Amino acid sequence: MNSFCVNIFRKSFRFKYNNMKYLDLTHTFRNDMHVYPGDTKPEIRQTTFFDKQGFNCFKISTGMHVGTHMDAPLHMLQNGKKLTDYPPERFFGKGHLIDARNKPITGELLYEKNIVKGDIILIFTGFDKNFGQDSYYMSFPQMSEEFAQKISDLEISIVGMDTPSPDGYPFPIHKILMGNDILIIENLTGLEALLVYKEFDVIALPAKYDCEAAPVRVIVKIIR
Repeated sequence: MNSFCVNIFRKSFRFKYNNMKYLDLTHTFRNDMHVYPGDTKPEIRQTTFFDKQGFNCFKISTGMHVGTHMDAPLHMLQNGKKLTDYPPERFFGKGHLIDARNKPITGELLYEKNIVKGDIILIFTGFDKNFGQDSYYMSFPQMSEEFAQKISDLEISIVGMDTPSPDGYPFPIHKILMGNDILIIENLTGLEALLVYKEFDVIALPAKYDCEAAPVRVIVKIIR
């Protein structure tokens, strides 16, 4: 490759990199986080201290459904997959924002969305403003069975919401989605920042725990 081509490549890379923006849609994991009724409360405890042992260490005790997390099918299906059963490419994809503020989450919200197999849908209700309050888990926007079936028919990869769950007991929506191998992200935050962008990519990497769910860091990459 001659110097001219190298310079063109460098300029192209620099332009693309400088025009990228990253948004974090994840709640900070804290000791005082509220949890779904009946779930284990998290505990972050310091076990060694720099001024005594010369280094700092912390211990975490938590259930898997605390804060921003991802559910695998094993959560609701007896023989469902764990998160460790999925390849890493399953946690990346083209994103679509569904604006469901003050609206029922029905199939109508999918009109004029060019959603294809493997895409990731994020549902913005604005309910994350209640995160940390007791009322957050009492009454929250829920997904209709029609919507769940439509996105299952589209064969999307992941659906995420800024609410504690897509449904309540006996969890019919979980079972529809997981029965169609769709991963679920709960307790997202900051989705309103995506309203001004038509295209974005989602990176949703769960911790590699060999179980039914795990904390997940959800990052959106936008090319401006």
